[in-house]
Amino acid sequence: MSLGGKVAVVTGAAKGIGKAIAEIFLQNGAKVVLLDVDEPTGKRLKNGLDQQFGEERSLFMKCSVESDEDIKAALQSTIDTFGSINILCNNAGILREGDWEKTISINLGGVIRMTYAALEHMNKLSGGQGGVVVNTSSVAGLDPLPSCPAYSATKHGVVAFTRAMAAASRASEYGIRFNVVCPVRVQTDISSPQFLKTLDSSPTCLVPCRNLQSELWIHLRSLSASSTW
Repeated sequence: MSLGGKVAVVTGAAKGIGKAIAEIFLQNGAKVVLLDVDEPTGKRLKNGLDQQFGEERSLFMKCSVESDEDIKAALQSTIDTFGSINILCNNAGILREGDWEKTISINLGGVIRMTYAALEHMNKLSGGQGGVVVNTSSVAGLDPLPSCPAYSATKHGVVAFTRAMAAASRASEYGIRFNVVCPVRVQTDISSPQFLKTLDSSPTCLVPCRNLQSELWIHLRSLSASSTW
C-alpha cells in the first residue's frame, strides 16, 4: 500500500508496536511524526530513521498524552513542518494495575485527548483534509483479563470510543474514518511476566499468538478506504 504524500502521527512511537508502526509507514512512503515521553529512546530512533529514510521524512517530539499543552504543541509542529495530518495512530499505553488512575489517564484519556485535538486539524468541517484514526486497543478490550481489571477497562473504553467516533464522523461528515486494532499477544516492553502468564491461562489465548509483523499489517490494512467501523 502506497502512503506517499501522507503525514502520520504515532503516539508511543519510541519502541514496541509504535516504533514498528512508524517504520512500516515510512517504508510505504509516509512522513511520520514520532511522539513519546521517552526522549532519549525517541531521539535514537529518529537518528536511525534519518539514516535509513532521510532527515526530512520524520520528526520526533517529546509528548505526554496526559498533557493538553504537549499535544497541542506536537500537532501544531506537525502542521508547521509537514503541512497536514492524514493519519493518527493512538498507540501510547501502559500496564500498571497498581496505578490505575494513571493507566486510565494514558490508555483511555490519552486516546480521547489526542483524537479531539487532532480533529481540529483533520476535520473537513474545519478545513482539514480528512483522514484515518487508528487506535491500538488489546484483546483485553474484547475479553477482560481477571488480573488486569483497570487495563481491561481502558481497552474496552478505547473500542467503545472508536465506534462512537466512527458513527459521529459519518453523521457529521468529518471525512475521517476510525478503526481500532486489538492485538492478541505481542511481546513488547509493556508485556510484564504477570500479563503474559494471564494470557497463557485465559480462554482468549485459544486464538493463536500473532507476531509483531502480523499486527503491523493489520494496522496498515486499517488505513484502506474499505476498512472502517
